[in-house]
Amino acid sequence: MLKAGGRLAVVTFHSLEDRIVKAFLAERSGKTRGVSRHAPPAQMGPAPSFELLFNGPKVASDAETAANPRARSAKLRAATRTDAAAWRVAA
Repeated sequence: MLKAGGRLAVVTFHSLEDRIVKAFLAERSGKTRGVSRHAPPAQMGPAPSFELLFNGPKVASDAETAANPRARSAKLRAATRTDAAAWRVAA
């Protein structure tokens, strides 16, 4: 368990891995897409348990890629744990 104020940093190398991490952090930080403005308001879920450190992934610079070609596919996503209770995992 990550304590409040702890940081979660994930480096992915494949798009499928990145999609999983992106969806997890978006959901847990409350950054999911809204529903139609014509639909009735949805019930609020649990309080966000993470706060994104930056929007989108950080990728290697051109200089880093030139020095280390394997870094071209790496993406870093990071978030800070909030004081909110941990979300229950559906079994």
